[in-house]
Amino acid sequence: MEQIIILDFGSQYTQVIARRIRECQVFSQILRYDTPAAKLAALKPKGLILSGGPCSVYDKKAPHCDPAIWKMGVPVLGICYGMQLLAHQLAGKVQPGKKREYGPADIDIVGDSPLFHGMEPVQKVWMSHGDQVTLLPQGFTAIGRTENAPHAAVANEDRKLYGLQFHPEVHHTPNGKQIISNFVHGVCGCGREWTMRSFIEHSIQEIRQKVGKDKVILGLSGGVDSSVAAALIHKAIGSQLTCVFVNNGLLRKGEAESVQLVFGKNLHMKLQYEDATKTFLTRLRGITDPERKRKIIGHTFVETFQKATKKAGKAKFLAQGTTYPDVIESIPIAGNPAAMIKSHHNVGGLPKDLGFVLLEPLRQLFKDEVREVGAQLGLPKEIVWRQPFPGPGLAVRILGEVTPEYISILQEADWIVIEEMKKADLYYKIWQTFAVLLPVKSVGVMGDERTYENAIAIRAVDSVDGMTADWVRLPYDLLARLSTRIINEVKGVNRVCLDISSKPPATIEWE
Repeated sequence: MEQIIILDFGSQYTQVIARRIRECQVFSQILRYDTPAAKLAALKPKGLILSGGPCSVYDKKAPHCDPAIWKMGVPVLGICYGMQLLAHQLAGKVQPGKKREYGPADIDIVGDSPLFHGMEPVQKVWMSHGDQVTLLPQGFTAIGRTENAPHAAVANEDRKLYGLQFHPEVHHTPNGKQIISNFVHGVCGCGREWTMRSFIEHSIQEIRQKVGKDKVILGLSGGVDSSVAAALIHKAIGSQLTCVFVNNGLLRKGEAESVQLVFGKNLHMKLQYEDATKTFLTRLRGITDPERKRKIIGHTFVETFQKATKKAGKAKFLAQGTTYPDVIESIPIAGNPAAMIKSHHNVGGLPKDLGFVLLEPLRQLFKDEVREVGAQLGLPKEIVWRQPFPGPGLAVRILGEVTPEYISILQEADWIVIEEMKKADLYYKIWQTFAVLLPVKSVGVMGDERTYENAIAIRAVDSVDGMTADWVRLPYDLLARLSTRIINEVKGVNRVCLDISSKPPATIEWE
């Protein structure tokens, strides 16, 4: 399979680069910045991209790639830090810029490079740099300039080596997708082989070959990822798959019943239901620290799941709905300059003596690709386009201690949010909408009586992959209905607030 490999130097946009390449119907994967050239060559990439990063190439501890990649004979595109590293390692010169450049800029395209094929001579781009390439390596020429950066885009056309001082992957560079497409298709010569139909066909064959006649157990949560993984594996091996659904008591209203109906009765999968509500809530009693809550839930899930697997019968494989962002975010690689933002309890958190071989058929996919696979496999819209839901469930949407009373309050409020968003035809159009129970009480007046009750915050954000997100400007009449219904229908709430924070600096979830 044709692929483009991205070497990650710590940019917050590295995953976005991978997404843009896949939008060109070409497979992409992200590897450590210092991956040896020999290992890269063995993967037979059609091209390499060096990501941006927070460091300066001339710093003592700056991350550098294997210099041998310049002799691999494949096209290379360096972006921001990647361009500066290209210049630095090929005997050019990089220095602190006289003027830092952050934000929008106009770039004048020079010459006729295939990187800018079919594009207008002046392009809007997004800059984010303090250093500049002041001396080009031998054989390179400038193919783009801005007012502050005479070498905003450079190329050695003979060796197919390119550098961009700006970020083509972000949406602030309006025609950045075309630049990436020009590199992937025009320069690297890639076709358009990466489709979800081809992925499904390949995965089914791979699962059958790997599993053989053995049994597979899958932890089904009812979320998009585990549901699609279950559907894909079931299509490959049928009754060899047993799905274990653990009710941790932290699910949304009606969710346990819905999962049993859809997967057990409608899709005819072997489904084992485990109600562990009492165990989870007992262990969470008195716990207020967010990370402790996550760890308790993760450990309790593993323990509960282990007991459930013994009842399910002997199986060789444990299947998970692990996706590509889970892998990248959750496993900090020694020496990688990128910071880990959060932990996922389903990646890297399983005990070594679990006794299963892992089966993760979605490990290469981003969320939108997972949804497309689910749709092609015939899963209902309510599952495929369901909004993301955190692994620890409502525990991270209840700030402070998790109690049965708070869970009930939040379930009812969240149900109203989902119901009203669907009525407004907005639920399936934005990334995530949910309610959060705040650990504060305030004075109110209901029925001429003084109340002292809880507050609910409404969180509505839009995103492509969850890496960045902006708050959604919901219509005022919708907000009014949400507030009125929650306060009137949910006992224990007398105030509703709206969260208008974007990611970054905030995260999507509150904990």
